[in-house]
Amino acid sequence: MKAMILAAGLGNRMRPLTLYKPKPLLEVGGKALIVWHIEKLKKIGVTDIIINSAWLADILIGTLGDGTQFGVNIRWTREDEGLETAGGIINALPLLGDEPFILVNGDVWTTFDFAELLDVQLKDDLVHLVLVTNPEQHPKGDFTLVDSRAYTFEQNRQGENLTYSGLAVIDPKMFAGLEGGKRPLAPLLKLAMAEEKVSATKMQTAWVDVGTPERLSSLDLQIRQGIYD
Repeated sequence: MKAMILAAGLGNRMRPLTLYKPKPLLEVGGKALIVWHIEKLKKIGVTDIIINSAWLADILIGTLGDGTQFGVNIRWTREDEGLETAGGIINALPLLGDEPFILVNGDVWTTFDFAELLDVQLKDDLVHLVLVTNPEQHPKGDFTLVDSRAYTFEQNRQGENLTYSGLAVIDPKMFAGLEGGKRPLAPLLKLAMAEEKVSATKMQTAWVDVGTPERLSSLDLQIRQGIYD
């Protein structure tokens, strides 16, 4: 199984920290955010990793290289300007192939065991999402979880409203026939939900959207204090 880590964002909310360093290389607990993900993927045997790049791409690629230092094989895509989530994936499809792959947002941190993603059987589904309890900065959530299925709010299902964690297993068929260019993922997820082709689970472990310098600093302190050991 292959994995893709999304790492092409500008990191505007993280400035000035991201003026000279790409957001995925910001550190918590003495380790770059993206390296936490790479090591977790390596641990479960996923060693073919595709990473997209745009903002300060030369620094990101120069730091991580081909993955040899981590015992994995990293292949890169470059985007002249950020293509957003779905656009970045579509641009990387030639490297991802035809089989379902793990998708990881580069700007989250979690103690979630990625091995659970290896057990996902999509069957007729297009995507499996890992959802989390709504964080303070996003109290309304993104989707509704009902009996291991995800729905849009517009579908008016009675369940638990949760937030997308940035972890998923996706079948490349989800992007069949779509052209490249800038394209967010959320509308495609909603289309798949309308067709009832999205399964989901709720994460029960620690998760942080490392979206601001304050959350980065707080997470760094918590890791160093051993809170997540």
